[in-house]
Amino acid sequence: MKILIAYASTEGQTRKIARFCADHLVEQGHSVEVLGAADSKDVDLARFDAALLAASVHAGRYQKPLVKLAKRQAAALTQMKSAFMSVSLAAAGDNADDWEGLADCVKRFSEQTGWTPAEVFHVAGAFRFSEYDFFKSWAMRWIAAQKNEDVNPHEDKECTDWDALRETLDGWLGG
Repeated sequence: MKILIAYASTEGQTRKIARFCADHLVEQGHSVEVLGAADSKDVDLARFDAALLAASVHAGRYQKPLVKLAKRQAAALTQMKSAFMSVSLAAAGDNADDWEGLADCVKRFSEQTGWTPAEVFHVAGAFRFSEYDFFKSWAMRWIAAQKNEDVNPHEDKECTDWDALRETLDGWLGG
């Protein structure tokens, strides 16, 4: 299959996840094009057999370039094998309120774009202290404390489960 992976990333974890997905899919024999959503204005989805769109949640929203891409391409995405990958720290836990919040984020995304993904993959992100300014670092330490998550503000901490993501991709494409 020829697969498009389009992503939007704020601190870089979603980009890292998109590249991991591409590498895994290429290893499975697929042809993959990875594209930043901000550079996707002229993308022709008719060139692809499948599309995977990925964005991270920040303050309950996804990045505007990815939202714009999904809105522009909603009809085409609906007609092809496609999925949406939502990256968040909430996906690393099992708090029911967090998962309800993630469902609300995806629902808002669908309402904004007119695209209701056939499949949604929730992938845990990372604490990227090396990318945060003072205020965001403070806010992320506070969030971590509220979740009883042990973090060191001088080190990044990945929560992404790479093995689970590999299995998710295999399941999406049928193995």
